Amino acid sequence: MYKIQWQQSVEDIPEALWQESFAAPYEGKWWYAALERAGLDAQFKFMYGLVSYNDKPLAIAPAFLMDVPIALVIPPALLPIFNILGKFFPALLYQRTFFIGSPCSDEGRVGLGHGANSLEVFALINKAMRTKADELGASMRVWKDFAQEQQPALVPLLKNDGLFHLVSFPGTNLYLDGKNKNDYISSLKASRRNKIKKKMKQANDAPVYVEIVSYPNTAVMDEIFSLFWQTYEKGNTKFEQLNRAFFEEISQYENSHYVILRKNESKEMLCFMLCFKLGEHVVNKFIGIDYSQPKEWFLYFRLWDAAVEWSYSVGATSIQSGQTGYAPKIELGNEMVALSNYCQHKNPVVNFIYQLVAKTINWDTLDPDLAIYVKAYPELKPANLK
Repeated sequence: MYKIQWQQSVEDIPEALWQESFAAPYEGKWWYAALERAGLDAQFKFMYGLVSYNDKPLAIAPAFLMDVPIALVIPPALLPIFNILGKFFPALLYQRTFFIGSPCSDEGRVGLGHGANSLEVFALINKAMRTKADELGASMRVWKDFAQEQQPALVPLLKNDGLFHLVSFPGTNLYLDGKNKNDYISSLKASRRNKIKKKMKQANDAPVYVEIVSYPNTAVMDEIFSLFWQTYEKGNTKFEQLNRAFFEEISQYENSHYVILRKNESKEMLCFMLCFKLGEHVVNKFIGIDYSQPKEWFLYFRLWDAAVEWSYSVGATSIQSGQTGYAPKIELGNEMVALSNYCQHKNPVVNFIYQLVAKTINWDTLDPDLAIYVKAYPELKPANLK
């Protein structure tokens, strides 16, 4: 007999199940623990659906509650109306939403133990999700950013439980061919390879040096978070707002590494990339860049060059670079990884309207750089599932 319990901490779940169901290359217990300990309670309420069968722990469904700004939900054309109404009814500016997934993980995932029937487990979670959302006062339920791997267990929920499909911002992934950085450059299309070589020629003239840091001290963390915040403020898409405490927590993970560029003379940190080494897979998780530096230094490309070289040195065969900021990622040879949201609003009328809007959303409407990509590779545009 199946049963699901909502646990409040990663520590309430058997360690063996974490190891089994969230092994590399996925972000595991360490990731969820860092979020849990970072003091993000004003933004999120974290919990974990622990699924068992005949009292044997079988699956983990990370979840969180969030009051999502309505600006991230509704079509831009309707936003001025909501802003006016929000002055009189502040609750209209937010939509309480119960998610399965993680607020800033590159992919949503339900961790399944050996022998788990994914169709039965996902159906059970979805049913429990509805009850929990009602209990928490959430009008919206979302399976957030799930990859195609677990799609077969989610598609039946569209037909059987009334969920609708929403194309999400794609992830990005680069396969590292060969044994070194030169092999990677050679693997790129000629047009991209020539552009990269030109930029890297200029970038290599920048007065910087590379540093790889693990377990950064307080002074280094000051520099890291300052650059991260500068980059966060510059970004257009803001779902979560991470704090310094999160970076301090995640930096204690043994496979967290910072690829850093510093200025030769002053030793000033100019940019960083936080990478997770997960087996043969590297996750390029966060970056921070000092945008006041000369553009001709091409710091992003110089940082990427250093990260690729480091990835080869630690035996990685792929680099995952997440969502948004697509133009340079495409130029650097990344492939798009289709991700999907599976949603349902408590109000049937609102749900119907959202479903209609969802049918109009795809990569080319989410991001102008993706629109150019889809025009060049129309066969890669994901389908709207039914």
